[in-house]
Amino acid sequence: MQVKIRKTMVMVATLVAIGAVTGCHKKASGIDPNALGPATAPPAAAPTATITADPGAIDLGQTVVLNWRTQNAAVVTIDGIGEVNANGTQTVSPSNSTNFHLTAKGDGGTTEANVRVTVRVPVAPTAPAPTDTDMGTEAAFHQNVQDVFFDYDSFDLRPDATAAAAKAASYLTAHPAIKVVIGGYCDDRGSAEYNLALGENRANAARTALVSAGVSASRLRVISYGKEKQFCTEQDESCWQQNRRAQFSLDR
Repeated sequence: MQVKIRKTMVMVATLVAIGAVTGCHKKASGIDPNALGPATAPPAAAPTATITADPGAIDLGQTVVLNWRTQNAAVVTIDGIGEVNANGTQTVSPSNSTNFHLTAKGDGGTTEANVRVTVRVPVAPTAPAPTDTDMGTEAAFHQNVQDVFFDYDSFDLRPDATAAAAKAASYLTAHPAIKVVIGGYCDDRGSAEYNLALGENRANAARTALVSAGVSASRLRVISYGKEKQFCTEQDESCWQQNRRAQFSLDR
């Protein structure tokens, strides 16, 4: 009986030993995670970008605010401005209509965004062509557009000359088809060269008065005769005064 018990115990011990060996063998035969190599990193996210302009249309000389936002971008540039922060704003004043182009670059690639700013450039109004072709009569011209006179060695308009120029401007404004030659004259005292310059100054003074009163400068032409054409040849103040003038003539 004891012999049978010992045999049974030996058999149990043997089975336990076999099980232990078998269990260790299965554990040793598992897959080693290190044998699989490094884990693959997920791909980098692609950049995103937006750019807006407020307002989108301006008059020349006004300003506009650019506003941009990006994500996953390492380098952000805007054409005409250069490299900028990933997010930001900037005030600009374009001189003409402009397309602002933004480029955002990152590990995940490149993306672009655009916004257009329209610049309104004022156009100078075109003056309408004169519709009044009434030249009037020559007699009416000389009645309303009278010569102006000057003091000795002067080209300043006197009060009577200013009043005459204002009356002349009123008539010329009502007859826009008329063009005028303004001749500058002097008395015979002084050199020819000096009087040519003085005559030009007198003619220009009369021209300036007409322009200031609303007559287009393109209708007026100036010429100086100096002392070469005398209206009166007596050697007295009354005669000299007649020669110191700016004379208005129809420019045909």
